[in-house]
Amino acid sequence: MARRLAAVLAITAGLLLGGCGADYGVDQHGNTVKAEQIEGHWVVLNYWAEWCGPCRTEIPELNAAAKQWAAEGIKVVGVNFDGLQGQDLKQAADTLGIGFTVLAQDPAERYELPRSEALPVTYIIDDKGKVREQLMGEQTLEGLQAKIKALKGA
Repeated sequence: MARRLAAVLAITAGLLLGGCGADYGVDQHGNTVKAEQIEGHWVVLNYWAEWCGPCRTEIPELNAAAKQWAAEGIKVVGVNFDGLQGQDLKQAADTLGIGFTVLAQDPAERYELPRSEALPVTYIIDDKGKVREQLMGEQTLEGLQAKIKALKGA
């Protein structure tokens, strides 16, 4: 009896916890973005569009941030505001020279993010999955570094 109860509890716990680590869908290259690639890390989540001038200007800053922060485990992740998918998403990301992961599926619901009507918008999410900051407008590497340092120290 005790073994059955333990087995039922283990299965139930596995099912409940399994939902917490759901994958993030695919990236601009069609590769699966596993939960462990993002969860447990600080994340800079940026919404962009091809038609957005400030988005185009900040992409090199975000590319530099992604490279610089890779060793620290801070992830830069993009989402196309217009919901492009598949080849259209890949082409738009390539056109803008995006070197960081772009999610095909918007994680707004996961993080309880409001739909922004202005671009670019960037969210800083801590390693527990809590949105710590919403930044409107074009961001710089230095500005993002300062904000994350302040948040981590807070």
